[in-house]
Amino acid sequence: MKSHGMNKNSPKKERSPLLVFTDLDGTLLDHDSYSFEPALPALAVLKEKNIPLIICTSKTRAEIEIIRQRLHNRHPFVSENGGAIFIPKGYFSHIFRYTREDSDYRIIEYGTSYSKIREVLKKMEGHSSGKLRGFGDFSIEEVAELCDFSQDQARLAKMREYDEPFILRDIDALDKIQRIAENANLRITRGGRFHHLIGENDKGKAVLRLRDIYDKTFKHIKTIALGDSQNDLQMLEAVDYPVLVQKPDGNYDPSIKLDNLILAQGIGPLGWNAAVLKLLDDLL
Repeated sequence: MKSHGMNKNSPKKERSPLLVFTDLDGTLLDHDSYSFEPALPALAVLKEKNIPLIICTSKTRAEIEIIRQRLHNRHPFVSENGGAIFIPKGYFSHIFRYTREDSDYRIIEYGTSYSKIREVLKKMEGHSSGKLRGFGDFSIEEVAELCDFSQDQARLAKMREYDEPFILRDIDALDKIQRIAENANLRITRGGRFHHLIGENDKGKAVLRLRDIYDKTFKHIKTIALGDSQNDLQMLEAVDYPVLVQKPDGNYDPSIKLDNLILAQGIGPLGWNAAVLKLLDDLL
């Protein structure tokens, strides 16, 4: 594990000690259109107040980088359900420990390698009557059709490093394949569209690690997180103000049960926008 600190483009001291973590699909992004337009008012306030918006999603690094460009977002982000934290070089002025680096980021890795995950998925396939397929089995065209993506978006979605989304059409096999996953020290979780096979990583571990790193610059940080599905649970548990947005049918995911849970009044980015504006009004 390496450590490094730099000064260029570091977070500003005068920024409010508030962090906002967000899921993407079905949360900040509309489930069907993938648009964040309904959330623009709250996004503008976050930018005006210089409050970090930290993406924490099941999407790949390649997918997130495109979305960050559209959002003009320069902050750290978390890919593939906590598989890794990507911190732009020069973002923090103090030293922190990381796993590896490339030309753009200091990277903290928690996830299991994709090659091992695919090996285990192949074992699971044999116990599901041939009714289980992962992203690695789908062509770019199939992923585009499943997710209503362009082919370019589908190509980015297949560039996986720590997490395998899969479709299970034999739900009776779920208990059996969960045992196979557990025996390999992997887990199955449920997202907005797919089941996911992942390692011991989760969004919550990444959120807590990032909070600790930010805490070296800002004391008494408060944290907000917004999600919509089971794979957001650990992230929501890890923050001060957990927000659950409504599913496309107007309901809330029944698997998310927290004493301090805030139920956003609205579906996807509409609920996201309303909840963020209300919290910022209450906290700032």
